[in-house]
Amino acid sequence: MKFQLPDSVKLAQLPTPIQKLERLSRRLEGPEIYIKRDDFTGLELSGNKVRKLEFLLAEALNQQCDSVITCGGNQSNHARTTAIACARLGLSTHLVLRDGMTKPLEGNLFLGRLVGAEIESVTSDEYLRVDEIMQAAADKLKSAGHTPFIIPEGGSNDTGALGYVRAAEEISKQLRESKLRIDHIVVPVGSGGTHAGLLFGKFIYDLPAQIHGINVCDDKAYFMGRISKILQKMEQRFKLNLQLDTQEINIIDGYVGKGYGLSSQEEIDLLKDIARMEGVILDPVYTSKAMLGLVDQIRKGIFKEGENILFIHTGGIFGLFPKKALFF
Repeated sequence: MKFQLPDSVKLAQLPTPIQKLERLSRRLEGPEIYIKRDDFTGLELSGNKVRKLEFLLAEALNQQCDSVITCGGNQSNHARTTAIACARLGLSTHLVLRDGMTKPLEGNLFLGRLVGAEIESVTSDEYLRVDEIMQAAADKLKSAGHTPFIIPEGGSNDTGALGYVRAAEEISKQLRESKLRIDHIVVPVGSGGTHAGLLFGKFIYDLPAQIHGINVCDDKAYFMGRISKILQKMEQRFKLNLQLDTQEINIIDGYVGKGYGLSSQEEIDLLKDIARMEGVILDPVYTSKAMLGLVDQIRKGIFKEGENILFIHTGGIFGLFPKKALFF
């Protein structure tokens, strides 16, 4: 299928490698497990969010915007990555963060402040109206003579998802070149854009693997609706009829644990175990929950011996530092 990605800016270090988790695969005695190291997209700009921002910030620059507004939790990887990317491109950043000033200045919050982002801290109740709050911030900037650009939570819209359409193309090429068969791709789901982009890209680039999302917040019904809306907007935008329906959106629910950004002891223990077994550092918000879900699904026999799984490491290492007291 002929498909042309729109303009983007270069921020990520691509392609990211695919590695085999040899010892974890042997321990579980099930499928062979591989990992796509999107935590290697760059040091300060590490993680999946930078792929989305390559398209989102290109859109902002094309509209001659001089400032960017986005949102997230106080340890948001997306907010940190946006702030650093904007500093690199000469744009100012306004971050609306849930409890953004009530925690110690560590991890992602520290890095966002370091590169000069303006932080607007809101309560959890206020964050329910975050779109209104970001629009109010945009109106204020406009009245001061600026041209702001609003990016939704996680960069997850029809533009941001293009980052993982490109990733699907990258994965497809890597699999062909290495002659590696992947039956299943497993990805953490926190705002839906990464999953939507991979699913869209699967059909564009004939990626022969089933996409599975493991949600780290909310529930299956919420993400099926959210991802479906992103896919519909992408199809309309590019005048494509991929005939994607909700049956293609596979969400494995049940691993949210204590809630978004909250870590159970089981998640912490697995994170430590993977670090010591494979030298791979997961994060406490996304990949530790998703990996716990994958391991549990393998033990239940959902994924079987003889199959190959690719786990997408979406980054988030800086979120570990505020939680260091939980580890030792």
